[in-house]
Amino acid sequence: MGATTAATQAKETTRRGFLLGGVAGAAAWLAFNGCASAASDVFAAEFKKVVADRKLLEGKIKIDLPTIAENGLVVPLNFEIESPMTAADYVKSVHFFAEENPNPQVASFFFTPLAPKAAASIRIRLARTQNIVAVAEMSNGDLYTARREIKVTIGGCGG
Repeated sequence: MGATTAATQAKETTRRGFLLGGVAGAAAWLAFNGCASAASDVFAAEFKKVVADRKLLEGKIKIDLPTIAENGLVVPLNFEIESPMTAADYVKSVHFFAEENPNPQVASFFFTPLAPKAAASIRIRLARTQNIVAVAEMSNGDLYTARREIKVTIGGCGG
């Protein structure tokens, strides 16, 4: 009778573990999808703070970003904005956003006409495969934008 009870308990433990694992998996799936939606909402709010209702123009921004990052913890990002950088025509600021990051505003740079060019290099942290969006504000108030997708892999295996 002791052997039967042990076998029954083992089977019950396995069944219980399977059910709990299924419930945990479903909860994780719901949380992940909810976070993705929440991340999009946070991105939209942060982006709106910078852009407001102004018209976005294409061009002038050159983003150098790898198409695939094997490690999302240190992703190199280089940029340059086409501008003469004179007192009459210069780049005031450049903002970078990661659409799927929990904190979407990755970096902001501020320039004056004294800068020889509007360019910089940084390393950013990315949570998953997503778009990086740049917004450059010129001294005349024009906003230019550029978008690049980067695939973040986990240990070299798609992600």
